[in-house]
Amino acid sequence: MTAITATLVRKLQKLTGAPADVCRRALKATDGDLDAAAGQLRDAARPSTDTIAGFSNQFLVAMPSLIDSKFSQSVTLLCEHSAQGALGLVINRPTDLRLSDMLAHMKLEHPALADTEHIVHWGGPVQTERGFVVHNEAGAWDSTLKLSQDLFITTSRDILVSIGKGDGPKRFLVALGYAGWGAGQLEDEILGNSWLNTPVDRGILFDIPMSSRWQAATRLLGVEVTQLAGPAGHA
Repeated sequence: MTAITATLVRKLQKLTGAPADVCRRALKATDGDLDAAAGQLRDAARPSTDTIAGFSNQFLVAMPSLIDSKFSQSVTLLCEHSAQGALGLVINRPTDLRLSDMLAHMKLEHPALADTEHIVHWGGPVQTERGFVVHNEAGAWDSTLKLSQDLFITTSRDILVSIGKGDGPKRFLVALGYAGWGAGQLEDEILGNSWLNTPVDRGILFDIPMSSRWQAATRLLGVEVTQLAGPAGHA
C-alpha cells in the first residue's frame, strides 16, 4: 500500500482543484496513483449526459490562464452542447470586413446598410467561410436555431437578404467561422480553469463595443479582471 503523503495530496489538488479530503480519498482508492486519481476526479466532476445539453445559451469567458492566442480574453456564445461536443461563436473578435462589403461580394442588395458600420465578427477557427447570424427576433428564415425566447441563430442566406433590405432583426451579430470542441473536450478545459461560464447578457452581445466585452463579461461573474490573474474557481 502506497503511503498517501501530504505532498501527494497537494499535487493532486494542483492538478484538479479538488478539496484535500476528496483528493486523499481518490489517492487511497487508486493506491497512490496520481494520474489515475486525477482521471477519477475529472470523470466525477464532468457533467453527465443528462445535464450537459442544458449548458448551451451561456457565455464562455476566457480566463487569464488561457494563453491560446486565438481565444485569449475572448467571450464565446455557447450555442450547442451535447455529449458529442460543443459549438460556440466568439463575439469579441472583429474582422476588417464590413457587413455591407460582404453582402456586396455576395451580390445582395443592402440599402439599409448604406450608412452603417456593422463589422463582421471572427466566430472561430472552424469553417471560416461559414456564416452565422445571432439575432433577437424570430422570423420565417430557412435555418434557425432557437437558443431562448429572444435569442436565435440563423445560418441561411435569406436572413442576410432581409438585413440588407432593412426588414430583418433589429439587433444582430454576423460571424464567420465557429469554435468547436469534441466529446468531453470543453468539460476538460472548464475543469482546467480555461473558461468560466455565465448566463448570456444581451447588452454585451449586441451593444457594448467589442473591445470592452471581455471585461464586461468578467463582471458578470462578480469579479474584476485584476482578481483573475491566478487560478480561478468554477462558476
